[in-house]
Amino acid sequence: MSQVIAIVGRPNVGKSTLFNRLLGRRMAIVHDMPGVTRDRHIATGEWAGKPFTLIDTGGFVPDSRDEMEVAIREQSELAVRQADVLLFLVDAQTGITRHDELIATELRKSRKPVFVVVNKVDDNGRVGDIYEFHKLALGDPIGISAVQGLNIGDLLDRLTASFATGLVPEDPRLKIAIVGRPNVGKSSMVNAFLGENRQIVSPVAGTTRDSVDTEFKYFGHDLILIDTAGLRKKSRVRESIEFFSTVRTQRAMERSDVVIVLADAGEGITDQDLRVVSEAIRLGKGIILAVNKWDLIEKTHKTYREMEADILARLGTNRFVPVMFVSVHEKQRLLKLLDLAIQVQENRRLKISTSKLNEFLLPVIQKTPPPATMGKQIKIKYITQMGTEPPVFGFFTNFPKLIDDAYRRFLERQIRSNYDLSGVPVRMVFKSKNPDADQ
Repeated sequence: MSQVIAIVGRPNVGKSTLFNRLLGRRMAIVHDMPGVTRDRHIATGEWAGKPFTLIDTGGFVPDSRDEMEVAIREQSELAVRQADVLLFLVDAQTGITRHDELIATELRKSRKPVFVVVNKVDDNGRVGDIYEFHKLALGDPIGISAVQGLNIGDLLDRLTASFATGLVPEDPRLKIAIVGRPNVGKSSMVNAFLGENRQIVSPVAGTTRDSVDTEFKYFGHDLILIDTAGLRKKSRVRESIEFFSTVRTQRAMERSDVVIVLADAGEGITDQDLRVVSEAIRLGKGIILAVNKWDLIEKTHKTYREMEADILARLGTNRFVPVMFVSVHEKQRLLKLLDLAIQVQENRRLKISTSKLNEFLLPVIQKTPPPATMGKQIKIKYITQMGTEPPVFGFFTNFPKLIDDAYRRFLERQIRSNYDLSGVPVRMVFKSKNPDADQ
């Protein structure tokens, strides 16, 4: 699981510039998602094989009563609570300000690793200004220039020194993350699976403050349920809650094998639900869309088939995601949901021999070959499976870069038509044995 780094500091010290600099071309950016109306950002990437999640927070004004600045301060406080490592950005040109001192006091209370990063050290004449920031009593300050990119590599080395690499020992237990918007019934679903109140359940959105793992056995299967219920709300920080719920959801999905996206039958499938589905696909996880509170809508609103058709239409090219209508309150189809999660994980592990793939796919490709592009005839010579969890298929061809998206989708549909890959994203790689053919 990636570690979370939060950039905090007062306004105008260069937080967003540093955020962008840390996610430069050397960074193998995986995801960059704009935040809510304050234009905060989350991005995940890696440095020297060590994954991390980076949060850009708003300008922290500790003693302001301005409503906007109070909301931004509370957002920054949430960032401190959610982060594993804090990057405290200060300004070499202005030196230590009263606001810096107040922020430093709050960060010391967090008892988390804090790195004091002195920005705008743009020339050697500013190097001596770094030492003033020892007075903040948060360790040795690091001088950088976010604009010029000076010392950014050294900063990342220090930030990630204690982080684990992306390679973790394989855990044979099936890890299921239950994700969704606040108050759709995530904790209640965990309780229903377990048959006891292992999580606090409340009708107030955001009762659960942290993701909670629960281990249990289900007909011989060792399962881990990851409950990702939202943060407790404050009246002024609704958007902050949503923002950091995204951080929590992201981390839970990274740790999981199968993601159950829980939606509300009364509200239908929202854009936020679809974004979570897309993120689970990007991460290569198994995905199930569970529509809760079906008992409240079954007899008075749309029929099952009508609602399912609407959902599949909204899923678009992601129609491979299975949809199940459940009721946590009435315990309808919950065991079937667990059975489906187990099946989806088996689908993720599906391994198809090269001979069977070619026996099936080559005649299909010969009948419907890739369209000629730029006057070049494209031929796919053979296919092999290159990996699992999720399945990765390698297609060897004379012009791999000329395979268009429409033909990629055609090939994926053919694979899915012959093999059970329900709930599983498929990766396809087009390669050539002849390097000159890639040009």
